[in-house]
Amino acid sequence: MNPVFVIAQEHVPAATDAFNAGELIMGHVSNSSLAHPLIHLPTMMGIDFSVTKHVFMIWLVAASLFVGLTALVRRAIRQPASIPGGSMNVLELVVEFVRDGIVIPSIGPKWAPTWTPLLLTVFVFILGSNLIGLFPIFDVLGLLSHYVFHFSDQSFLGKVIHGGTTPTGNFNVTAALAVVTFGAIILAGSMAHGFVQHWKNLVPKGMPAAIYPLLIPLEIMGMLVRPFALTMRLAANMTGGHIAILAILSLVFVLTEMMHTAVAGVGIGLVFSMPLAVAISALEIIVVLVQAYVFTLLSAVFIGMAIHAHH
Repeated sequence: MNPVFVIAQEHVPAATDAFNAGELIMGHVSNSSLAHPLIHLPTMMGIDFSVTKHVFMIWLVAASLFVGLTALVRRAIRQPASIPGGSMNVLELVVEFVRDGIVIPSIGPKWAPTWTPLLLTVFVFILGSNLIGLFPIFDVLGLLSHYVFHFSDQSFLGKVIHGGTTPTGNFNVTAALAVVTFGAIILAGSMAHGFVQHWKNLVPKGMPAAIYPLLIPLEIMGMLVRPFALTMRLAANMTGGHIAILAILSLVFVLTEMMHTAVAGVGIGLVFSMPLAVAISALEIIVVLVQAYVFTLLSAVFIGMAIHAHH
């Protein structure tokens, strides 16, 4: 996450300005404003298609994964007789983990070839989006801008240093991923049982007629809750860790203002803030892996429930 020296150089308050921890935290986890987008695009059908920081990060992650994985697979195809290298071994490990550890146990071997590509794509994209938030790329760029390059606030590089770098911390991004899962659930049930029968499978058969007016709305509500839970779980976990780290590091500046001496801030930073921030950053490495796994696993479970409709 953000090193303390980056925060200190960018956000240390002037003599007449009070340090605003809330503004610092929101500036590092929220999306850039549509009022000042990175790339301005026209509004169509009432929707502003301008490119914000998180949209740019999605493009960056998707392009990096596409180019890197395509080059890796093509190299393996051109040299089929050679022993796979370290990168290819990692890719094979990820593919086998998703197929054998997530898809087959949840969906079954019959439908695994159909849904493994989608779930593998979801897993890799979420993992890449989570990981990129751990590297202070744009904070270091902001530090270089402050001392060396002096980017204009209206330039692309001047705008890109503002806003969060973890796209999966944006509820709009996780909601879009959840909508993909929601559509896959309906499609999987329809492919396995037919469109009409899929919807009939939402409620058990053989129940008293008086129960169905109560049961059907509950089942529909439960169906809608699944993508909502996926949305909130991923975004909240990816945002919470960053907020905790920034809040802990902010104690350095808060205590400096309260005590009117930098010694107090340096002391709390060395004794408390830095060790705890490093510990939480290490925990974040585990969180990014776990959250990619959990989202993919729950998606596979929900798809499997639609295919194997047992009540």
